[in-house]
Amino acid sequence: MVQRRHVVRPQMFRRGGGGSGLKMRLVMGLMIAAVAVCSFLGSRSFNPVTGEDQYISLTTDQEIAMGLQAAPEMIQTYGGLYPDQQTQDLVDQVGYQIVQNSSAGQTDWQFDFHVLNDPETINAFALPGGPVFITSALLSRLETEGQLAGVLGHEIGHVVARHSAQRIAQQNLSEGLIGAVVVAGGDYGQQAGQAAVVISQMVNMSYGRDDELQSDQLGVRFMSQAGYDPRAMINVMQILAEAGGGSQPEFFSTHPNPENRIQRIEEAIQAEFPDGVPEGLTP
Repeated sequence: MVQRRHVVRPQMFRRGGGGSGLKMRLVMGLMIAAVAVCSFLGSRSFNPVTGEDQYISLTTDQEIAMGLQAAPEMIQTYGGLYPDQQTQDLVDQVGYQIVQNSSAGQTDWQFDFHVLNDPETINAFALPGGPVFITSALLSRLETEGQLAGVLGHEIGHVVARHSAQRIAQQNLSEGLIGAVVVAGGDYGQQAGQAAVVISQMVNMSYGRDDELQSDQLGVRFMSQAGYDPRAMINVMQILAEAGGGSQPEFFSTHPNPENRIQRIEEAIQAEFPDGVPEGLTP
């Protein structure tokens, strides 16, 4: 007599295990998301120069160390330092005049200024903690000391506003939330995670545009405090536009079009000097 065995169908396990697995993934996803959000919200700090609260994941010393570590690589990437000492001395003179005579000088950032030996790339940028760079290509297009002050004041604004550290904190939050979506969703989470990456990139682009506009406003303030005519920054935007800086659609660029920035710069000048720009400022 053949004994009949009770056959356990695989789908019985799949149903129970699937529900249990989904619940576990949801719990893990929520935990990852909670850690990311709590870490981000816990990094809130007040910036006395901008007068705003911001979320920063780095200490001042960490930002300074990051900038110092990255500076040699940036110098090498842009062809080394410009060999003309007179040109470097001029950039140092203008840069330190801005720092020493503006609210930027009341911070702990270690500013230094470098001319890069790149005759092709029209660019200026700042690293966390204080290093500021301008290429010889951009410098050769500037016509006045005030225009140079506008460029350097803008980059000093990035440092003082701690934009790099702020972006790092935002990126950490985005990566944590994307990871939570992927873990919680399983196969569907992979697709959702890809969509979340795209959304995160677009959000970070908008932050980049906001950073540029804020640095323009801070640059107007800093260069004015140092005795430079802030209207020179408008001339810088016109130079960038003529050099092709406005050829890319603003929505897909981390830098707003120069033409659009001019209006915001004019508004910043009006706010700084409601009765008109005084006479005697260096153009």
